[in-house]
Amino acid sequence: MSDTRTGPDGLPRCAWVGDDPEYRRYHDEEWGRPLHGDRALFEKMSLEGFQAGLSWITILRKRPRFREVLAGFEPAVVAAFGPDDIERLMTDAGIIRNRLKIEATISNARLVADMAPGELDAFMWSFAPPVHRRPATFADVPATTPDSDALSKALRTRGFRFVGSTTMYALMQSAGMVDDHVDGCHRAA
Repeated sequence: MSDTRTGPDGLPRCAWVGDDPEYRRYHDEEWGRPLHGDRALFEKMSLEGFQAGLSWITILRKRPRFREVLAGFEPAVVAAFGPDDIERLMTDAGIIRNRLKIEATISNARLVADMAPGELDAFMWSFAPPVHRRPATFADVPATTPDSDALSKALRTRGFRFVGSTTMYALMQSAGMVDDHVDGCHRAA
């Protein structure tokens, strides 16, 4: 498989995008663009945790419902969720109904809510590498890096859950902490 694929609009994109219009939009408008803000990064952290073991397109398609039932990922609101909320979420077919992931999201929200405004953003971005070499091919894109290992370890030390190194590297890619658009992709700078 080629490392890029030309879309119906004539633009070459990272081949993982395929033919799905939502993937094209996500690739072009979100993936690899710097994302800041505690709420936005909490959302990314949560969705990446829900994605573990699933395809990202599944999460993208369910993201509107996740946003609806998780109060727009406002950490202080989600932090106040209790057992009734967990049961409500476990019956909602519009999201990923995994009790451990739901409980981790609520627990992580409590940790974020206890942080000073801007602290999560500054903390997470402190693990972004100062220099990141663009991958020439998908074979050059790692699953983890020393930076994602360190971010994962630091988050787990603070009590965060579902923040393994592979999950954190995916977050670093999607939040623009690293830019892994391959050579030849129209988004490659």
